[in-house]
Amino acid sequence: MIITRSPLRISLGGGGTDLPSYYREHGGFVLAGAIDKFVYITLHETFVPKIIVRYSKTEVVSHAEEIEHPILREALKLMSIQDPHLEIASLSDIPAGTGLGSSGSFTTALLSALHAYCRNYVTQRDIAEQACHIEIDILGEPIGKQDQYIAAYGGITAFQFAPDGPVDVQPLKLPPATLHRLEDGLAMFFTGYTRNASEILKDQDTRSRQKDKDMIEQMHFVKQVGYDSKAALQAGDLRAFGELMHRHWERKRARTAGMSNGEIDRYYERARANGAIGGKLIGAGGGGFLLFYTEDKARLSKAMAAVGLREVRFRFDFGGNRVMQY
Repeated sequence: MIITRSPLRISLGGGGTDLPSYYREHGGFVLAGAIDKFVYITLHETFVPKIIVRYSKTEVVSHAEEIEHPILREALKLMSIQDPHLEIASLSDIPAGTGLGSSGSFTTALLSALHAYCRNYVTQRDIAEQACHIEIDILGEPIGKQDQYIAAYGGITAFQFAPDGPVDVQPLKLPPATLHRLEDGLAMFFTGYTRNASEILKDQDTRSRQKDKDMIEQMHFVKQVGYDSKAALQAGDLRAFGELMHRHWERKRARTAGMSNGEIDRYYERARANGAIGGKLIGAGGGGFLLFYTEDKARLSKAMAAVGLREVRFRFDFGGNRVMQY
């Protein structure tokens, strides 16, 4: 039995500038944090001459090409795995479609399990790049690279996306006191909405490819917020970091139709009235989790609980993608 896991993530600044339609022209920058919520993959050999895959549904096929789940199918094909005596199952601490990068975490955990099965040595960069290749190049999803990279590397990490392709990985080494204050001040609440990130990102991707002036200026702004957020964290100025989250959300909400709705806006304003310095929807938008930075978490948590929002507590994860059992 092989068991692997990859962390989910929160985006701390610059999200969206990791899409190829933007960074290939202008370069991108994202600051992301892996959290201690995971996607798990189990893989083992069976005595049945079939490939069995279990996720939200179960498939039993004779060949990898017959698998309906696109990532599972393409990962097995990429690895040239033909043995039909396999069972692969996935499990997640938090459902997909909630803005925490679950697709990238799923793909990196799956590839890690398949490499362990094939007894291959691979680096974190190898895993991240192969995951990006499957999701972006093969499947053509209009998504960026931050999810795959932060799932592979873990930690609080800055990623610089060069126009010609290479990704520079810069782990932030925050002092323990700053890290603890950051963890204690971040609060995450589920809005009750799930969504397809590809649908939300498609508008941004299309407009970036068309060199839409407003969209490009928006992404320049978001990238600068990413740099400023990194500087604020490194300086230990967490109030400034929270204020940057608010500025980012104000621009992000205006960027694309469907980014927010009236109910989410009311949740956000309630949070701001109850101690949140700043916040935003995590991920592409449209639903999922609201993330806030506050200096009075007890007050904020009580206010959000009063309107029925479930809080998910977390810490940062510094292990990245891991083989748990082999």
